Amino acid sequence: MKVLILSVTAGYGHHATAQAIGDMLKNKGAEVDTLDVYAYISNLIKTTIDKGYLFSSKHMQTLYRLVYQLAENNGASYFSSAPSIINIINALGATKFARVISDREPDVIICTHVFAAQMVDELKKRKKLADIMTIGIVTDYTLHPYWEDVPRVQYIVTASELLTYRCVQRGVPRERILPFGIPVHPKFNLRLDRRAAAEELGIDPDMHTILLMGGSMGHAEHVKTIEKIVQIGMPFQMLVVCGNNKKMQMHVEKFAARYNGNCIIRPYGFVHNVEVMMSASDCIISKPGGLTVSEALAKNLPMLLADPIPGHEERNVDFLVNNGMAALITKHFPVDEAVYELFTNPVRLETVRHTMKAVAHPDATERLADFVLALQ
Repeated sequence: MKVLILSVTAGYGHHATAQAIGDMLKNKGAEVDTLDVYAYISNLIKTTIDKGYLFSSKHMQTLYRLVYQLAENNGASYFSSAPSIINIINALGATKFARVISDREPDVIICTHVFAAQMVDELKKRKKLADIMTIGIVTDYTLHPYWEDVPRVQYIVTASELLTYRCVQRGVPRERILPFGIPVHPKFNLRLDRRAAAEELGIDPDMHTILLMGGSMGHAEHVKTIEKIVQIGMPFQMLVVCGNNKKMQMHVEKFAARYNGNCIIRPYGFVHNVEVMMSASDCIISKPGGLTVSEALAKNLPMLLADPIPGHEERNVDFLVNNGMAALITKHFPVDEAVYELFTNPVRLETVRHTMKAVAHPDATERLADFVLALQ
């Protein structure tokens, strides 16, 4: 079977999801090709979308939230009288991208970003994809407004069966919904003993350990968070992942060098062993990106969430907090209070882990791969 996976550069999660499902399909014998849709239409467009997403989500949050809410409250068709830039790009690039797909002759197309799904929907509308089966993956714990507006994509994978009611209410037929969970790399589904994970990292397995992450885009200000946590007075071991943000890593390293309290601070840049860090930790403090959240769920790691991007990440917060799997750090519930309450209430920690285990889909990647292969 030939599978074509389509993604879009806008944050790291969509590509990581594409890689996870692609690797699983390859391991099961499928022939897999993964493409960034806009890289094949125009590198300028690809770069503009990526940088535009980063800029608007960081510096234009009020406008970003307003646009998302308008679409969410009124449906994606709310903007149909003035076609979006993405719709215009897709319409202009459809013929060119149809040739890209035709050259690869896939049996199934999987979209890990709604923009890619919109392109596929446009091509199906023009009858350019023949009878190719198409599947979209929603990489957050909600239904983005624009997923409602791709009716020609046959199946939509959602993060949880708890979202099915919302999806149906938003107009997605139940038979199109596949509540498999967000696909994460299979390594997050492997059991790893805490002591073994701590030994691999070279840290104390008996010390309370906090994993601090900021997402691939590096919006978090880790030093401020660390300063708050060390004020608690409890001994913590902090694994501080700065991603590609070299400046933030430098600030964390400088703070760690001059700090002489009872906490241990271990700065990291971009890492490839997050699953090991999660196995060695008692909780994670992170932005609520869909992929990070799914990895934490697979690892049964309680979450303290901070600085959600307006729109989809705020909806992730709603889902996780309302279902008892996380707490949201705010101005009125700062990180030091959140950490203190979590670690002085072992019953709550255990309850959160129990709830996460009931809701998580650590086998999401394999379930989707098996579903795809059964289509041949």
